[in-house]
Amino acid sequence: MAATIRDVAQASGVHVSTVSRTFSAPHLVNPETRNRVLAVAEDLGYRPNRAARALTTGRTHNLGLIVADISNPFFPPLIKAAQAHARTRDYHVFVADTDEDPQVEEELIKALAKQVDGVLLCSPRLSNRAIERLHADVPFVVVNREVKGMPTVLMDIGQGARLAIEHLAGLGHRRVALVSGPSGSWTSKRMREAAAAVDGVDLVFLGPNTPTEQGGLAAAAEVAASGATGVLAYNDLVAMGLIEGLHERGVQVPGDVSVVGVDDIVAGRLNRPKLTTVAMPTAAAGRMAVDLLLQSVAEGGTATLATLATGLVVRESTGPAPEPAAS
Repeated sequence: MAATIRDVAQASGVHVSTVSRTFSAPHLVNPETRNRVLAVAEDLGYRPNRAARALTTGRTHNLGLIVADISNPFFPPLIKAAQAHARTRDYHVFVADTDEDPQVEEELIKALAKQVDGVLLCSPRLSNRAIERLHADVPFVVVNREVKGMPTVLMDIGQGARLAIEHLAGLGHRRVALVSGPSGSWTSKRMREAAAAVDGVDLVFLGPNTPTEQGGLAAAAEVAASGATGVLAYNDLVAMGLIEGLHERGVQVPGDVSVVGVDDIVAGRLNRPKLTTVAMPTAAAGRMAVDLLLQSVAEGGTATLATLATGLVVRESTGPAPEPAAS
């Protein structure tokens, strides 16, 4: 027979209500008592009834996590870190994918709002106005997008883009193409602002582009025609597609054109040439987002902004600018 809450209370020498608080509001229980109750519960194999607890506390102990494209290798490390961190806080995470479609994103938010205590929005495609409207139904934390008055976790893509452009400039590249992502992308906007602030570089802005390898392939013709010898791509997938597309046109990377990606996904390290990229702290962002969301659930929404540093990882896809052709 499965252990009950009364069994745990009797074995721990506490009242049933103390056992209940240990699982529903652990911060209200003396740490020594809480640890004793948890140890007894573990020994007896007791697991609290989540549905009953939800009725008592008004909390589901579930969170939603919505990503733009789960097939993009950027997202799985963030998802995995968020799920693992949520479990340490006795929360479960429901993951959903919008396939880059803002209408699907809104439908998912409305569906999840009835089943979770809060939602993590990762690189959302909805407008800020729509996000603000939907926030009335459920607490949000937004990852990689600034929305006024909303808890936010940013990976500092502006810093990373600046480092990338400075790296290319240091290699002698004077004409650099910025291959952007989807229309209206917050990340593309920040990359463009940071790139434009670097002196001595003639920038070419190409886009919008689908944030996939196919998007990079499609952009290769524009890059080849632009006269740029250096490229900063929206993400690693676009960069890898771009390298393939340039190779098909007889343009060598990095001999003729140097390419920098963003994200530092595993595939970029296996690509040939190995991809120079802006490393994004995705796992740290997932953990931080969970902490901010649970804080928002417990205390009400606050406009907390957490910004995580990015860094440049130099590999094989960047090199010195080619010598100008003889006139």
